[in-house]
Amino acid sequence: MLGNNIKELRKSKRMTQKDLALAMNVSQQTVGAWETERAIPGADTLSELADYFNVTTDYLLGRPDKKDDDTKTADIDDLDEMIDNARSFGGKQMTENDREIIKAYLKGFYDNKNQGK
Repeated sequence: MLGNNIKELRKSKRMTQKDLALAMNVSQQTVGAWETERAIPGADTLSELADYFNVTTDYLLGRPDKKDDDTKTADIDDLDEMIDNARSFGGKQMTENDREIIKAYLKGFYDNKNQGK
């Protein structure tokens, strides 16, 4: 992915490997190695490439803008179901009082968390 991204950015600027090599102060063979992923630019060079092409290092690396979270975000409406499936530390079913305490605590946590959005 990195090599392809470097190549595509280079081509979008209508540059040869030699042009990019001169701009990055490396050999043409080094640029070729990056593009075929036989070599990986170091952190400093990766940063220089990102600056040169006006992209982020994450873009060069093919990382998404936002990290996907495979876990479902719990909604306040899911609390009852989650509490129904939960058990106390002793492995016993929760009492109604336990349920109300946990529900109030989680609702407060959920409300505080979402105030910043």
